[in-house]
Amino acid sequence: QVQLVESGGGLVQAGGSLRLSCAASGRTYRIYSMGWFRQAPGKEREFVATISWSSSSTYYADSVKDRFSISRASAKNTVYLQMNSLKPEDTAVYYCAATTRTGLPSRSNEYDNWGQGTQVTVSS
Repeated sequence: QVQLVESGGGLVQAGGSLRLSCAASGRTYRIYSMGWFRQAPGKEREFVATISWSSSSTYYADSVKDRFSISRASAKNTVYLQMNSLKPEDTAVYYCAATTRTGLPSRSNEYDNWGQGTQVTVSS
């Protein structure tokens, strides 16, 4: 099993920035990719970004592609999500996830392990 713990959420004004972190522990050698998803009240969980653990290849949702950046620090078993130019519609609980599947999965059912989530609130 892989355990994931997110941190870095909070309240920020529109146009501001936040950086989320996700620390992985346990059987991290099994991880192929790690991703970020988010879920706003009353909405389904949606894909944000994912990164390959070995190659650092990335893939983003269109809604965040030019504003968010995913990266990883392999030595620390940690993945980051740098969020810039935040908008009120980015308000959600952000979840970190890990998968043993190859490629860069963007569907939540392709991920095996999930963190508890961290709240991001963007005020207008």
